[in-house]
Amino acid sequence: MNKQEILERAKQWFRETVAQNHITNTEKLTDPKEFNINPFTAVYLANFLTGNSKPESIAKALLFPRVLGTSISTTFGNGIQQFTNDVLGAFGSTTNGIDIEFTDQIDGYKKYCQLKSGPNTINKDDVESIAGHFKGVINLARTNNQRINREDMIVGIIYGEPEQLSSHYKRITSQYDFPVHIGQDFWHRLTGDKHFYQDLIGAIGSVAIEADYSSEFQEVIRELSESELIQKMSNHN
Repeated sequence: MNKQEILERAKQWFRETVAQNHITNTEKLTDPKEFNINPFTAVYLANFLTGNSKPESIAKALLFPRVLGTSISTTFGNGIQQFTNDVLGAFGSTTNGIDIEFTDQIDGYKKYCQLKSGPNTINKDDVESIAGHFKGVINLARTNNQRINREDMIVGIIYGEPEQLSSHYKRITSQYDFPVHIGQDFWHRLTGDKHFYQDLIGAIGSVAIEADYSSEFQEVIRELSESELIQKMSNHN
């Protein structure tokens, strides 16, 4: 798979998976039941944001963090398996616990990779699970008279910088001696292009030109602000 093909597939994946799901999730937010509303902080944040606690201001205070923060991050993270299939399908692996296999374009060795979305996307239990999968692959290879080095069992992280890695990711290297490659380093090893990571960011960013949802979002704000609960919260202030 060449560079341009990966970029085009990434754009299509972002358009169809992340952007479309983001819109679908946003359209659900006209119902206050979609939020775990704290009436004290919601009113405070409305005033903090707009200088008043009108229904529209309360709606904005509820919507902005969800729509611009947790919603899109969750959608991106949940789409990692589809990203693997749609964008990096040519590198797909049939080995249990491994997402992709590829020849490292920096050191020339074959890598067995679990793919993750960002630098804070695993917990404590995931560390043991990843290490267990990697050890299992190494042991199976030995049984079949094959040799796989620990440094060839890797975690590849789609975006981020090394200094952003969570302590859980760092444990994979410090405790179990399996490499973690993130952002530019990962994409350089996969494609052989040192600048591919920035090109990928630019390609997906170009989809943003299509993402003007501003008028529809105003309608979501209006509908949420007209709900009975939001009206009551506003009337009490």
